[in-house]
Amino acid sequence: MNRVVLLAVLALAPLAAHAQSDQQQLVDRATLAAQQMLNNRDGTDAQYVLKRARAVMICPQVFKAGFLFGGQGGSCVLVARDAAGSWSAPAFYGLGGGSIGFQAGIQDAEVMLMIMSDKGLGAVMDSQFKLGADASATFVDLGGGIEGATTAALRADIVGFTRARGLYAGVSLSGSLLSSKSDWNAAYYGRPVAAQQIVLGMEAANPAADPLRQVLIQYGQQAEAVSPPALPPPVPLQPGPLQPRSAPIQQQPLGAPRR
Repeated sequence: MNRVVLLAVLALAPLAAHAQSDQQQLVDRATLAAQQMLNNRDGTDAQYVLKRARAVMICPQVFKAGFLFGGQGGSCVLVARDAAGSWSAPAFYGLGGGSIGFQAGIQDAEVMLMIMSDKGLGAVMDSQFKLGADASATFVDLGGGIEGATTAALRADIVGFTRARGLYAGVSLSGSLLSSKSDWNAAYYGRPVAAQQIVLGMEAANPAADPLRQVLIQYGQQAEAVSPPALPPPVPLQPGPLQPRSAPIQQQPLGAPRR
């Protein structure tokens, strides 16, 4: 009996290793995408928003293709920041969507969704989340600039940065559906674990995800409040020599009126 169990475990081991390699490849590609999007000359706005973000979802390759009927999809990782500024391990998500209309082309894009509020983070961690429907979202082409719209953009629950390549003029994620990949979470951490436990509770860890966390720490370090310089202590007044009092003014009697 033990031999049968051992043979079964050995037979499943390559499958488990292959499954974890899929997740690790996604984490590695997400690390590279974050590095490239935040490090180049067009990444200033993304860095600014990341420093104020509650969480970030990175989709290293969103593939879109269509001819009359279009579709797009990809895999993503979600990480969140705690009160001390430390980033969680990644939770895995899938992204998909479809569109109807006259279109023809192929495109792939790198996407970073900066989640700015607890409301946005809670909505994303639902089992099924539609971008732009369950939380307000703003999308910006990397390098397109958000000057003049910065305040409005930061009021959104989600600010998305995209960098696209291909025949489409741009990528639109509004209406795309995000769904948690529970089987990928279990494969990567070796046990069943929910996205909330990974991202909010920080109850799971995998050292292979540390490079991703380090990139986010490097570019997303929150600015510390600068205290005003201390004022010098007041200088006590030194008593000076007493000045002589001036003599009081004597009131002169009025003369008799002239006749």
